[in-house]
Amino acid sequence: MSSSNIPADLVTNSGSGLDPDISVASAKLQVDRVAKANQLDTKIVSELVSDNTTNRSLGIFGEPRVNVLQLNLALNELID
Repeated sequence: MSSSNIPADLVTNSGSGLDPDISVASAKLQVDRVAKANQLDTKIVSELVSDNTTNRSLGIFGEPRVNVLQLNLALNELID
């Protein structure tokens, strides 16, 4: 994968863990890796990404985003 295909928020957001959201593109980019690491079907992980995607505030502000904490909790429920 070339660096031009990497969503900017994966490079520019804080590594502190204080940023609860990532872009939908960033989440989708990691679906295969997360599925493989957790021995899950990629379709299931993709559905979890969709389920944990929040649309624009009031329909116009910001971009759709994925809450990483909620997504990780949903993944843990499947794994445990």
